[in-house]
Amino acid sequence: MSILDDKVKEQVIEMFKDLREPVKLVVFTQDSLISIPGLECETCKDNRLLMEEVAALSDKISVEIYDFMKDKERVEEYKIDKIPATVVQGNKDSGIRIYGMPAGYEFPTLLNAIKLVSTANSGLSAESKEKLKDLSNQIHIQVFVTLTCPYCASAATLAHKLAYESSQIRADVVNAQEFPQLAQRYNVFAVPKTVINETVHFEGALREEGFLEKTMETQNQV
Repeated sequence: MSILDDKVKEQVIEMFKDLREPVKLVVFTQDSLISIPGLECETCKDNRLLMEEVAALSDKISVEIYDFMKDKERVEEYKIDKIPATVVQGNKDSGIRIYGMPAGYEFPTLLNAIKLVSTANSGLSAESKEKLKDLSNQIHIQVFVTLTCPYCASAATLAHKLAYESSQIRADVVNAQEFPQLAQRYNVFAVPKTVINETVHFEGALREEGFLEKTMETQNQV
C-alpha cells in the first residue's frame, strides 16, 4: 500500500530538483514481533513506509532503519526517547528531529527539513545567524504540533532552521496526538506550542525575530 498518491509524488519530485547534497533519513521504529504493553507504536509501520517512499523520489535521499528496542547504541547516539522518530541528517547531525508520522499539514515539515540540510541554506537572516553564534549553553526546543494545524509547519520549520545553524540546539517536532502524555505534561491545549529547555513556553507561530528572542532567553537561566 502506497502512502503518497501519484499527484503528491509528482509535486515532491519537482521540489526535490533543488536538492544538492545527500540527505539521510534515520528512522527509529518498532520492528520486533514481540509487543511490549505500553510500548506499542501504532504509526511506526506507516512512518517507515512514508520515509521509504519519500527517499525513493530522489537519488539524493537514503534511509537507515533502527529498532528502538534492539539498536541501543544508535538510540543513545541520537538521543531518541520515543518512536516513531526520524532524524533528518546531511553531512552531519544538525539536531533535526521529527517525532510521530509527519502526515497531513505536517508533511511539509519533513520536506522542508530535507531541503534545508541538502541545500545547506537555512534562510535565516544574517542578524539571526550572528546572534546564534553567542549561544553557550545547550538548548532543547520542542514544538508540539498536530496534523490538522495549518500554522504548525512554519513553527516546526523555524525550529529546525535554528538547530541547523547552531550546534548548541536540538529541535524536536512532536505530534501531540501521538504522544498525549507529553502533551499533558506541557499543558498543550493549543498548537503550535513551543517549549525551550523546560522553562520557556509559548503558543503560536512566532516570526523569526520573536522565536529567536525566546530561544536566547534560556541563556540567562540556570
